[in-house]
Amino acid sequence: MTTKIERRIKIKYRVRNKVSGCAERPRMSVFRSNKQIYVQVIDDVKGTTLAAASSLGLNETMSKKEQAVKVGELIAKKAQEAGITTVVFDRNGYLYHGRVKEIADAARNGGLKF
Repeated sequence: MTTKIERRIKIKYRVRNKVSGCAERPRMSVFRSNKQIYVQVIDDVKGTTLAAASSLGLNETMSKKEQAVKVGELIAKKAQEAGITTVVFDRNGYLYHGRVKEIADAARNGGLKF
């Protein structure tokens, strides 16, 4: 029987075989820990991070979903400043639900297309 983390990693590799980012359409990768949430916009061809945002510097009095919305808006703003308008969404093995969905919706509202 596989553990929860092993299951997520198997799903992550399955998704990563299909999803790859390039300079025109980089990959937007989400990492979710118990307390924080992190997002990176990555060009896989060069192996560089083009933009990044996290909930580390945010106010601690908000809920995790509210933090995810703020991080989604922040990554959309940073990506637009870097000249990125379209991305490929990489949920990183997490279910498209809850905080991961909140980030995606906030980034879409911020002007990113995926």
